[in-house]
Amino acid sequence: MRFILGGLGNWYKNYGEVEKGILEADRLGFDAALIPDHYMWGDMGGMMHRPDSNVTMESWITLTYLAAKTEQIHLGTMVTPIPFRPPGMLAKMISTLDVLSKGRVIAGIGAGWSQAEFEGYSEWNGSKTRVDKTHEGLELMLELWTKDKVDFEGKFYKAKGAILEPKPLQKPYPKLLFGSRGNRMLALSGKYGDIIYIPPWQRGGGPADAEAAKRKVLEAAKKANRADKVDFMAGAMMGQQVSGTDAFIEAIESAEESGHVYHLVALPREGDGAEFLRKFSEEVMPSFR
Repeated sequence: MRFILGGLGNWYKNYGEVEKGILEADRLGFDAALIPDHYMWGDMGGMMHRPDSNVTMESWITLTYLAAKTEQIHLGTMVTPIPFRPPGMLAKMISTLDVLSKGRVIAGIGAGWSQAEFEGYSEWNGSKTRVDKTHEGLELMLELWTKDKVDFEGKFYKAKGAILEPKPLQKPYPKLLFGSRGNRMLALSGKYGDIIYIPPWQRGGGPADAEAAKRKVLEAAKKANRADKVDFMAGAMMGQQVSGTDAFIEAIESAEESGHVYHLVALPREGDGAEFLRKFSEEVMPSFR
């Protein structure tokens, strides 16, 4: 089992705890750490709500800073909405960070869901158009990462004689992580994804049952002749996470039995996060390594 640190947030006021947690996770041998990619959270409520929800750090710049302070842990987003930035620029950002971090980037891929955020910084479009943009934008990014020169004529994005160098250090490009349970995004996850997370808090637009969602991903992966390339991530964020050594071991054993390769571990909002990680690495991780 590979362990990924999540639940970190990208809020300015708790950044010190996030940095401390990621540095400790790097030292303890966690495989990766993921931060969300939001400019603002709006009044979404629920488990992610904070009084300072709209006071955030830009995620890819933050990851670049963290890459310079860590040695082995992979770093990525949970997840980046492709329609939010020009895909050519995003491909260049990710490629550059993969080179600078010596091949430690995980590229989180999503379509976005916050209407307030899109209206604040871009345009909302609605779910169908956002997923269309995600698919097309990702195809452009993959071409930029793998071809010497790119000519691309899409409905939303275009490129003429585009050269992206240096290429990502990881070949053919960094692992793609998807985190959605909408039907079209599940199909896209199977077609392109390496790490697939079925968020337990999402309910609309796709199967209510996580196993049914996994089957949709695997059907799409099989159709794309890459069923052996897809790995699933279990675990939950913050308030949904189990607590206690025995409960963690039981949950991870269950995830392992159902075919999960990765397990998401959320940094607690309360208490000493670094101490929680140390205890987890001593009491839980050895059972799965």
